[in-house]
Amino acid sequence: MLKKPLIDDARVRRALAPLALGLLLLALWQAVCVTLQVPVYLVPSPAAIAGTLLNDWSLLFDALLVTLRITFFAFALATVAGVLVAFLFVQSKLLEACLFPYAILLQVTPVVAIAPLIIIWVKTPAAALTICATMMAVFPIISNTVLGLRSVNPGLLNLFRLNRATRWQVLVRLRVPSALPSFFGGLRIASGLALIGAVVAEFVAGTGGSSTGLAYQILQAGFELNIPRLFAALFMITVTGVLLFALMSALARFSLKHWHESEAEA
Repeated sequence: MLKKPLIDDARVRRALAPLALGLLLLALWQAVCVTLQVPVYLVPSPAAIAGTLLNDWSLLFDALLVTLRITFFAFALATVAGVLVAFLFVQSKLLEACLFPYAILLQVTPVVAIAPLIIIWVKTPAAALTICATMMAVFPIISNTVLGLRSVNPGLLNLFRLNRATRWQVLVRLRVPSALPSFFGGLRIASGLALIGAVVAEFVAGTGGSSTGLAYQILQAGFELNIPRLFAALFMITVTGVLLFALMSALARFSLKHWHESEAEA
């Protein structure tokens, strides 16, 4: 039996198509910079950015670890808090009606506006940055998880009630499995927002020293007009965001592919 060509595999196409487009755009960017002789202090070429990334790898990688630590802590806190709040909301519509507007308030309040207050109130910089990032990431988990917990099959819900299932049994055996696709959708969004929140909070804090994240390196590179390092740090943030999204997508596929149609193989 002949094997299908790799290009016919949907997973291979999903991986190769964006990679090919990205390489094409980078080649076009490099060609424009070389042909027009664009000054490096305006727009550096991909080759200049790659060279800076290699030369300053130790500095940028240490800064990335600082940003990642804040991102992961904030993401974990947002996940735990968001799920617990969603469980409370689904148990009482009155409680949801009272508190859900305040959850929306967290989402629509700009982190840039409230971060200075949090940094003043919380003396530890890392804790303050984590709180800011958590505030930015928690709402998608709350809203998506509540949506999933509410979106249960009415027939199954009536069956559980007919058999006198307790609230806990309905939650664990019916609502939670039904909510998993929405929950993982919230994780995909929240992972990127946690990273954005960490970077924005670092911008606002503007603290120097040994424990500085990528946002501080971007600020410092801008002050020094070291534009290739600025682009290199920005590239690391972008790649990190893509990898976080891919990690959440892989987690959702691993958890749901055997029983839910949303992650079934095409």
